[in-house]
Amino acid sequence: MTIHSVYVSGRETPGTRCDWNGISAIGGYNNEKMAGQADLHQGPLSREAELGKFLHELLQQFRSETGTIHVLDAKNQLLHLVAQIGLPPQLLDIVKTIPVGKGIAGQVVAQNKPVAICNLQTDSSGVAKPGAKQTAVGGALCVPVRDGGKTIGTLGVGTVRQYEFTADEQRKLEEIGRRLSAILKV
Repeated sequence: MTIHSVYVSGRETPGTRCDWNGISAIGGYNNEKMAGQADLHQGPLSREAELGKFLHELLQQFRSETGTIHVLDAKNQLLHLVAQIGLPPQLLDIVKTIPVGKGIAGQVVAQNKPVAICNLQTDSSGVAKPGAKQTAVGGALCVPVRDGGKTIGTLGVGTVRQYEFTADEQRKLEEIGRRLSAILKV
């Protein structure tokens, strides 16, 4: 599978070739494999490679086309984009730093709970920023990434179709977010 754009820690790499298997079919993140090697022919993965691999597998599992990982700067109340797949290049500057309480990811942190939108293109709740429609995302789900009881970031997925994520999918994404915290803390 070819990913058209992988953004990790401020770098965009067009046409990245990916063939990974880091998230199990039941919604768990395979920490043992991810922490060590992608396969027998590659060396240890950098944090950036881990996050890219993580997102790629997550999007496959959730049948989604966009994904984001933000980390929280609690002191300044800002979320910083550390990895994304599928966002249009013109949005990267907009989503790379998000104030807590603004946009979907900012609301997740402010409310300390998941935010789901069935169709971002027609949403009138006011949660999504006006520019969010440029993503062409329909259904979106964003959850807190927690280290114990402390929120340290957000994990979001989005589909190009209108889609209402189920309670089971939300629970699975929250569990994956808890496992993601091990990578983000490093």
